[in-house]
Amino acid sequence: MTQMLTGHGCFGRYLFKIAGRETTAQCHHCADRDEEDTAEHTLARCSGFDEQRAALVAVIGEDLSLPRVVATMLGSDASWKAMLDFCESTISQKEAAERERESSSLSAPIR
Repeated sequence: MTQMLTGHGCFGRYLFKIAGRETTAQCHHCADRDEEDTAEHTLARCSGFDEQRAALVAVIGEDLSLPRVVATMLGSDASWKAMLDFCESTISQKEAAERERESSSLSAPIR
């Protein structure tokens, strides 16, 4: 959840601009390859996580802006759990995909 709330973690923008572990900030998980991969993109728009997002929206509502999500999470245990589930699912998938990209690369990882 910390990665999602801060944007520091397994997101293309962070891995490219800050960590230097990706060659691009583009999203690897959705059809829109021109979209920059950020926490906000993963939370609100990435089609690769539509199923997880639908479960989250069913509990916290359609407004996935960060201030609204935080306020909603703090308002109920169910909202907190829904956000935690979304974060655990998406971040674990993003981390697994990152490891796969690194291991399948013909050259050594950037880091």
